[in-house]
Amino acid sequence: MVNGLMWLLAFQMVGELISRGLDLPVPGPVIGMLLLFLVLLWRRPPESAGVLRVSEAMLRHLQLLFVPAAVGVVTYLTVLREHALPIAGGLVLSWLAGLITVAALVTLLTRRPKAAS
Repeated sequence: MVNGLMWLLAFQMVGELISRGLDLPVPGPVIGMLLLFLVLLWRRPPESAGVLRVSEAMLRHLQLLFVPAAVGVVTYLTVLREHALPIAGGLVLSWLAGLITVAALVTLLTRRPKAAS
């Protein structure tokens, strides 16, 4: 499992180096995750691979990652209260943009002609 954890951290580090080196607006861990995904698609590791075992173990405890976010909300509660209207407006607009995007994609994909089998 240590080997798998080192793979995850190595790809995160490579992503950070690429992001900062090329001054990209994309976070390094996102680039590292994309690179890891591509390598896993290319290599197709067995079910017993360390990186897969570590990933499954981390996913089982994913709820722990919400603790820092909750602490941040409690810490900045006064700031959130002061700016509640712009935050709510941003949330509603982003939700609406996502909803419209999904609706457009569903409409577009359902109108495509079926591929002949």
